[in-house]
Amino acid sequence: MSILTQKKVSNAGTRRLLGRLFAQDCLLCAAASADRILCRACAADLPRLPKPCCPRCALPTPNGEICGHCLAKPPHYDATLAAYRYDFPLDKLVQSFKYGHRLALGAYFGQQLAVLAETLAGALSETLPKPFAADVIMPLPLHPERLRERGFNQALELARPVAAALHRPLDTATCRRTRNTPAQANLAWRERMKNIHGAFHCSADLTGQRIVLVDDVMTTGASLDECARTLKLHGAAEIVVLVVARALPK
Repeated sequence: MSILTQKKVSNAGTRRLLGRLFAQDCLLCAAASADRILCRACAADLPRLPKPCCPRCALPTPNGEICGHCLAKPPHYDATLAAYRYDFPLDKLVQSFKYGHRLALGAYFGQQLAVLAETLAGALSETLPKPFAADVIMPLPLHPERLRERGFNQALELARPVAAALHRPLDTATCRRTRNTPAQANLAWRERMKNIHGAFHCSADLTGQRIVLVDDVMTTGASLDECARTLKLHGAAEIVVLVVARALPK
């Protein structure tokens, strides 16, 4: 047996041994799932976004055209890609990650976003005037006080695998959240827009930059839109929003 073959066999054996030592149950159904946080069946059953959908905000439209709201009031971001629909049981997993400090779920969702990010150019070929190639990956900033309370920025945990997959820099310094606004989840849509206005500050010239802006969930999109507005004011050319899940109107 060659040294290379021996090494491959050794690596495979190590993986099997680690799988047995660190075997876990699926978070959703409790079935044995080896080294996966979700078993294959539960992962396959997570709610997907209906297709076709609006290329700007990812809400369903009959033929994949831009929705009426985006036509009437175009958002400052240029396109949205979402891995899932924000619905049961995905919503419980996201909340467990965000508020229950299950960072392993952040790694899992980040990997799903990384796979989605690798299809950016093709997925946006009909949305943007030219193939999209990101210059920088940027997590939606979290206010320092909220960061101290939570202990981590969920958007940053999701953005790391995306930056690694696209081989692009991860920028956590250029854009900051300067106002600690009340939680958006408790506000109506119009109130969310007023609540978040002027909450971000950009410290660099972004002229011509193509940015992937990462977050966990898009509900009304108010926070992402305000952040995109700030980035565009500093010269950003195109902004694609990449989220784990898109909430749909009831």
